[in-house]
Amino acid sequence: MTKVSLIHTVQSVLVTFDKRIKNVIDDVKIVNTLDEYLASDPEERGEFTVNNMQRLFSIVKCAEMTEPDVIVVTCSTLSPAIEKIRPFIKTPIITIDEAMIRKAAETGSKITIMATAESTVEPTKTKLLSEVKKINKAIDLSVIVCPEAYVAIKAGDKEYHDEIVKRRALEIKQQDVVILAQASMAHLEDIVQKICGCTVLSSPRMCIAQLKEKLEKNV
Repeated sequence: MTKVSLIHTVQSVLVTFDKRIKNVIDDVKIVNTLDEYLASDPEERGEFTVNNMQRLFSIVKCAEMTEPDVIVVTCSTLSPAIEKIRPFIKTPIITIDEAMIRKAAETGSKITIMATAESTVEPTKTKLLSEVKKINKAIDLSVIVCPEAYVAIKAGDKEYHDEIVKRRALEIKQQDVVILAQASMAHLEDIVQKICGCTVLSSPRMCIAQLKEKLEKNV
């Protein structure tokens, strides 16, 4: 049996991600860790502090101690910090947004990042710009942030969260790709695609496909 350790910052993602993995990957044991502070602190402060970096490092080390085949970090806000931590961890680490960002870079030139957490915007932009640079491509990048939706999902009000995201999606015109930066937005992928009339990418599905490929290579 393979083992995967998941590190989350949002309760709703913890619940859905576990199920998504088991629907795609057979005979897998999942160990979940939830720490909301890792994302809420940079959202409030506007930066990822040294203390938060140390906290994340401790959590990743604890995840490694469960002896998983792969560690998956399901929060895009943490991705830049994970890149700094990765060299000190022997277990392979997958960040939730890496496959999605790579696909977005390959797919279109007019790209909108849609986020609910402000703290996710810069990490997503940075990673996307890095990917397009690798393939020598210029893009027209725009951003839509829905902070009220972030507050709603943290409070467990999924209906209001969805209402806000769908309303803001109406603002998106003539784009090639829309990136849903939060995993907690993934269930709206098809709906937003119908509203915007372009390719919409969410991270969980693509991350799990990447995870499955990684586990199969390890066999």
